[in-house]
Amino acid sequence: MIDDENMNTRIEIRESAPCDLASIEKLYPDAFPEENLLPLVTELLQEPPIILSIVGIINSSLVGHAIFTKCGVAACTDQVALLGPLAVARAWQRQGIGSAIVRAGLQRLESAGVAHVCVLGDPNYYGRFGFEPEAGVVPPYPLPPEWRGAWQMVSLRSSEPPLRGRLSVPKPWLQPGLWAP
Repeated sequence: MIDDENMNTRIEIRESAPCDLASIEKLYPDAFPEENLLPLVTELLQEPPIILSIVGIINSSLVGHAIFTKCGVAACTDQVALLGPLAVARAWQRQGIGSAIVRAGLQRLESAGVAHVCVLGDPNYYGRFGFEPEAGVVPPYPLPPEWRGAWQMVSLRSSEPPLRGRLSVPKPWLQPGLWAP
């Protein structure tokens, strides 16, 4: 159990289990009614290269979920992950649940030896976890100019020299529509 200082509620954060799938399948349409991320989530959960799939549970209900996918950068031996998607049930948004899940995920990845985590998301949100705009590692598809600041990375341990190259992602992420408006 985690008592996040920004939350008034106790949240249990744990790795997802097969019994969570039905709740995860309900969560994404609730969290993203305008986007259909469920096919991506389902494919990622079936992919062996996934590093971490974690859920947030409050009062026995699944209220949040995040996936960290194993990726690579050419000529780099450091372990790299891609964060996404991250979802929190609409009734529980803006209460620190997503933050608690991201923090727990980054801690687990650091303990597992992952060196860098990339994300395509709101810089104001992800900046609080140490993510910064990334120019050295490029996403698998060109981003629209207005999204350039949304491509970010956090280093969980130092890496010299800085990473340079294209992020290689597993098949579910090889959909241009996931990288454009």
